[in-house]
Amino acid sequence: MDLGLKDKIVVVTGAAGVKGSIGETIVQALAHEGAIPVIVDRNDRGHGYAEALQQRGIDSIFVQTDLSKPSQIEAAAKTIGEKYGRIDALINNVGVNDGAGLDGSMEDFMYSLKLNLVSFFAMTKYCLPYIKKAKGNILNIGSKVGLTGQGATSGYAASKGGVLGLTREWAVDLIKDGIRSNAIIIAESWTPSYDTWIKTLENGEEKLQAITKKIPLGNRMTTPQEIADTCLFTISGRSSHTTGQFITVDGGYVHLDRSLLTE
Repeated sequence: MDLGLKDKIVVVTGAAGVKGSIGETIVQALAHEGAIPVIVDRNDRGHGYAEALQQRGIDSIFVQTDLSKPSQIEAAAKTIGEKYGRIDALINNVGVNDGAGLDGSMEDFMYSLKLNLVSFFAMTKYCLPYIKKAKGNILNIGSKVGLTGQGATSGYAASKGGVLGLTREWAVDLIKDGIRSNAIIIAESWTPSYDTWIKTLENGEEKLQAITKKIPLGNRMTTPQEIADTCLFTISGRSSHTTGQFITVDGGYVHLDRSLLTE
């Protein structure tokens, strides 16, 4: 299916993670479809990603940005707007499950909100004039934690709950402009950071098996590629009448009947 993304300007935050991370996988999927990914992240790794895309003839750029700082986000949006003149889709992807819990400091909690929630608002606010020019759309990357809680991560849970609230608020706000706003909700996805976390546990392999057994569809983790594919469809014209939706890509982990979970 042709998603019609060729030459579309798609801004992706948190896109300079290690190879195989969700943001980096989204960028590669966009490039495969002929879109022009704009990488917004604070990690120097983004320079190499953008250069590799440019060598393939893709007019991609890396805008190095600390996404916890609204002033840097405003500058990034200006840079993107000056280069391209429009934004066809904004994918707010940045997110760190940072463990800012009730036993942590207020500073840690506030930083978690800045990175995981305020950055979504600031990116959307400052990119909006260019999104309006293109009649583009917004896609927020959410987490099951915003629906279910997790424990010991109040900042991340509050942020991801807020992201879902903003998704529907913007769908209402921008409907008059023909701009769609949706969210992808992720549960257990086998990313490099998940692999790293499992390896820190004394009983990591046992813990991993216990989790995958609880994922109804296939008893396996969701792959970053499956998430990226859903993202691309959702921002494309093939999903032109979908707005204000929470699209859960999780193999049924959050919502399906627990009677499915038989040994």
